[in-house]
Amino acid sequence: MPGQLFAGPCDRTPADVFKRLCIINPSPYGALLNLGDGEFLVSASPEMFVRSDGKRVETCPISGTIARGADAIGDAKQIQELLNSQKDEFELNMCTDVDRNDKARVCVPGSIKVLARRQIETYSKLFHTVDHVEGMLRPGFDAIDGFLTHCWAVTVTGAPKLWAMQFVEDNERSSRRWYAGALGFLGFDGGINTGLTIRTIRMKDGLAEVRVGATLLFDSDPVAEEKECQTKAAALFQALRGDAPKALSSFAPDATGSGKRVLLVDCDDSFVHMLADYFRQVGANVSVTRHLHAMQRLKNEKFDLLVLSPGPGRPEDFGVSKFVDEALSKKMPIFGVCLGVQAIGEYFGGELGQLAQPAHGRPSRIQNRGGTLMRNLPNELTIGRYHSLFVGPATMPDVLVVTATTEDGIPMAIEHKELPVGGVQFHPESLMSLEGDVGLKIVENAFRLGQK
Repeated sequence: MPGQLFAGPCDRTPADVFKRLCIINPSPYGALLNLGDGEFLVSASPEMFVRSDGKRVETCPISGTIARGADAIGDAKQIQELLNSQKDEFELNMCTDVDRNDKARVCVPGSIKVLARRQIETYSKLFHTVDHVEGMLRPGFDAIDGFLTHCWAVTVTGAPKLWAMQFVEDNERSSRRWYAGALGFLGFDGGINTGLTIRTIRMKDGLAEVRVGATLLFDSDPVAEEKECQTKAAALFQALRGDAPKALSSFAPDATGSGKRVLLVDCDDSFVHMLADYFRQVGANVSVTRHLHAMQRLKNEKFDLLVLSPGPGRPEDFGVSKFVDEALSKKMPIFGVCLGVQAIGEYFGGELGQLAQPAHGRPSRIQNRGGTLMRNLPNELTIGRYHSLFVGPATMPDVLVVTATTEDGIPMAIEHKELPVGGVQFHPESLMSLEGDVGLKIVENAFRLGQK
């Protein structure tokens, strides 16, 4: 596992850098070490090296790394990609097999167990896959023996160990010094607890050094390995720069709904209040009203936008067409979601088709064909679906234009060519539509229907 060294001037004190690192990237083996003569180590190590109570010895080899996503949805995709990576799986296979071999020198036969396999560990900038391995020490061996038999960790040397270490010796351009060693403590009870000195900064004479590495296999991608090194060092760089920890990402939409009143007709839907929340996020004053009582409000109050909610069954089960009639008579923009867009399609002469397989809780990739609702969105995007009915493309009225479709041609967004009317078959408020703030942007665009 070859490494590389990043170095640069730093006028911050080691204590300041350590405090910042504890905030930015809390880690199980964080440490501030004064080595004397003005030399310090500031560590945020994630990896246990060897821990033992004198009878049981355990390790947690780490191999497999991927950067965090922009949010929880991005994190989930990154974790899935990491767990699906054969290259990262092969790395950890090798590391854990060598680790088990190290234990076999001092442990009771049959006692070496893999307690956890490819567990995800989460840090501020990245995810790791980690195994947890234990063994029971044979009589005559103690915690120090358990420590020494693992020197040094395969996760920072490679394998076969002797040949890999010789390769590192021959090819790395500078001494590793403290890197890939261990820090920890030896207790009065004979126990030991140590972590690897990785994700560690060396500070001396106003210079800060960060050494990181990546495991190379035959099928490694050099660009990906370089990116992995940068990812591993990111939190250390941030602590050294002194910039403020990055705030949670949030979408700051244009307040297109500011000062606008929205009537959201609730067709017995289970997602209506989250949909209302999205409209409120763009500045609108939203009234959520059950379909049985909505007509009275629509007739007697002034609203700037009518939103037809999703719901079970068919549009006629809720008499949705009468809401469309009333809104059009008032020249009020209409935005439909799921059942709501089906009502719009039927109102103008389309017919509903039924999916061969219902799409409930199913994410889909769709193609953006333009239009007001899909404005400023990528050509392809991921959205969330909850439906079995849809406006059939073969019966799509001439006055309606399809502005988004699934890969198999199911209409996912439609708009009227002249009137301020449109809608989406998918759910913009779903967590499946969170990537790129797609759902919130569509809600924003719903107010632009009135600009036709």
